[in-house]
Amino acid sequence: MSFNALLATKTGDAISAGVVQLTEQDLMPGDVTVAVEYSTVNYKDALALSGRSPVIRTFPLIPGIDLAGVVETSSHPGYAAGDRVLVNGWGLSQTHHGGYAQKARVPGEWLVKIPEAFTSRDAMAIGTAGYTAMLSVLALEHGGVSPDQGDILVTGANGGAGSIAIALLSTLGYRVVASTGRLEESAYLKELGAAEILDRATLSEPGAPIAKERWAGAIDAVGSHTLANVLAQTRYRGVVAAFGLAQGADLPGSVLPFILRNVTLAGIDSVNAPYSAREQAWTRLAADLDLGKLARTTQMISLAEVPALAGQMLQGRVQGRTVVDVNA
Repeated sequence: MSFNALLATKTGDAISAGVVQLTEQDLMPGDVTVAVEYSTVNYKDALALSGRSPVIRTFPLIPGIDLAGVVETSSHPGYAAGDRVLVNGWGLSQTHHGGYAQKARVPGEWLVKIPEAFTSRDAMAIGTAGYTAMLSVLALEHGGVSPDQGDILVTGANGGAGSIAIALLSTLGYRVVASTGRLEESAYLKELGAAEILDRATLSEPGAPIAKERWAGAIDAVGSHTLANVLAQTRYRGVVAAFGLAQGADLPGSVLPFILRNVTLAGIDSVNAPYSAREQAWTRLAADLDLGKLARTTQMISLAEVPALAGQMLQGRVQGRTVVDVNA
């Protein structure tokens, strides 16, 4: 039987994507076949569909770095038909067909069972963005940053990972300062739990190699001058978890925050994180994420609407999280 999929193709340097009909013979190798219910649009998905970053390494390919659904068939010992599962990252949308389709076949080692607290839609409202936010919170905790030590800065606050990071941190008792270029959306950030809103312009220009101590910790989605300034303003023995490059992949900073204030820069990789880290993150998400706040961050679109939404995301016009109903 055929199924719908959003297929990305490349002609010259131009990438285009449209909904097509495929069959199971078009799927890639794997020992688990999943009836996909939902996917999501992350910043990385937007980069992939635009061609601004070489995320997709083989064409044609079904994009989408996340998926959630129900196992149809499995020869993997850890999964059986009927299991509710999700995939974040690994080879999806890079070398392996991703989540923008009604069917997926993947290695069982890539799967995580969806926690009982979440529906498949919840799992994709969280997606890689929320899972990355949780990995970042865990990095702060691992570095000994507790709520009583001071403010936590979240950059790129209106984005998916930033929004969920604010929701998580505030629920855990941290005082959160949200940095954004969309000050008109301050009310949204405060609903999620931000105590203070900071104009991103105060961090985005070249700054001093070390500056007045402000943050006990930070979660950064931006990189470049912003990350350098965040590090320069982090308190003694603070921790900065960094996973993004919305401003740039460079880090025009100094070693001074590291050698004078013992600041830790913790890199967050969601794509190839081991199963133990994924399981811990999803277990904590089930315990610590307010589903009411999650709903506040989320909108729903169809497969056909994904390319346009990706373009809006790269223009900084998308708030929070976007779930893709692959059956719509």
